[in-house]
Amino acid sequence: MKIETYETAFDLIADTPEEAAHMRARADLMIQVQEIIERNGWTQQEAARRCGVSQPRVNALLRGHFHKFSLDALVKMAAALGQRITIELTDRNAA
Repeated sequence: MKIETYETAFDLIADTPEEAAHMRARADLMIQVQEIIERNGWTQQEAARRCGVSQPRVNALLRGHFHKFSLDALVKMAAALGQRITIELTDRNAA
C-alpha cells in the first residue's frame, strides 16, 4: 500500500496544483494581516477602520474564516495598512 504525502493541507484538498497555490497565497496573506493587527494591539473596530472594511470582516479574518476572503480583498486590506505587496516565485521541484 502506497501512502500519499502532500506538501501542505491545501495540496490535499485542492482539485488542482493551481488552486492549492492560490489557497496558500491567501492563507499567507491572511496570516500576515492578522499579525499586523495583533502586533499593533488594535481593537477590531480600529483594525476595520484602518483596513477599510467592516468590524465583522475583521472578526472573520481574526477567526481564520479563510473561505470569506479573496486574494484581492486581502491585498487591499494589506495595502490599506501601508504594506507593500511583493510576490515571490520559487520552484517547488528545486532541492
